[in-house]
Amino acid sequence: MPKGGTGLGLRGNFPSGQRTDISEIPIRAQEIIRQSEIDDIKISLYRYPVSSTLPLADHFQALADPTRLRILALLRNMELSVGELAQVLGQSQPRVSRHLKILADAGVLERRKEGSWVFLSLGEPDRVAPMFELIDRWADAPTEKLFRADAQRTDAVRAERAEAANRYFAAQAEVWDQIRSLHVAESEVENAISRALGGESLGRLVDIGTGTGRMIELFGPRADSAVGIDRSSEMLRLARVKLEAAGIASSLRQGDMYALPLADGSADSVIIHQVLHYAHSPAAAIAEAARVLAPGGTLLIVDFAAHAREELRVTDAHIRLGFEDEVMAGWFAAAGLEVDEVEHLRGGELTVTLWRGSKPAGRMRQAA
Repeated sequence: MPKGGTGLGLRGNFPSGQRTDISEIPIRAQEIIRQSEIDDIKISLYRYPVSSTLPLADHFQALADPTRLRILALLRNMELSVGELAQVLGQSQPRVSRHLKILADAGVLERRKEGSWVFLSLGEPDRVAPMFELIDRWADAPTEKLFRADAQRTDAVRAERAEAANRYFAAQAEVWDQIRSLHVAESEVENAISRALGGESLGRLVDIGTGTGRMIELFGPRADSAVGIDRSSEMLRLARVKLEAAGIASSLRQGDMYALPLADGSADSVIIHQVLHYAHSPAAAIAEAARVLAPGGTLLIVDFAAHAREELRVTDAHIRLGFEDEVMAGWFAAAGLEVDEVEHLRGGELTVTLWRGSKPAGRMRQAA
């Protein structure tokens, strides 16, 4: 018999926690116990017996822990790996993993394995939105203070990710185009991009994570205007030299793909070429791209299909080991975009995939 109470007893004249013979328990409780083939129980403090579990109670039980509430608050801001959560929470990975299993079993959290890392994200919006509405209403000042402190600690995670990528960019800036070509024939990828963008004018073109400016070099002449955005000043310096030498007019700006320095609906075509595998939150980057996209506009993402080349995390500072079509389609849909073309380019060590989507006419996504 487990040490914990079953919830089947009644408040009586028995000391709390005392074991007693079943004959001393009221008839109604005896019937429930016999149906469950229990012959000895620990008297609980419940006034009325409960004959079956309630799924709703299980969901509340999943939330009834400070660490699990902190985890949900953190994942509300960004996707994190198990190791990163352990870092922010100041707890061991095994302990954090136990909490994650409880939340996953309750359906409020999703786990996605990428190589040796496991990334966590929130469950379906229609399931977690009411939960967060309740948390927001009930959260007291100490809770909110703790959530804010945890959120500040994620800045260290972001900084570590960015620093790893920046170190790589700085060291490899001058040979970046050559490194890209090692993964798959660059000419084949560029031809596929051209096909995906079609033969018409690209209107106002935005290249997110422009790097050395290769996408603007190729497709800027087909656009009314071209804007390249990158976090790396070294990359922008290289791009500026390259594009000026090619005589291609462009506006190059230092900025973050999660907070583009552009107005809502200010782009007709957006390209994100070989960038998302460095992103700590690809979904947020796609949502931000959708924000600046005008109704009827096109978003084209070029990146690797899901793979298991774990060494790329170290050698090339990749955070994500490619992407599944279904995951990418979900991010597009969440951003208000409709995927209308997917193409896989096989033949190299890694498969390059093109995902193209459009924003339905008349729909404008506002910044959060």
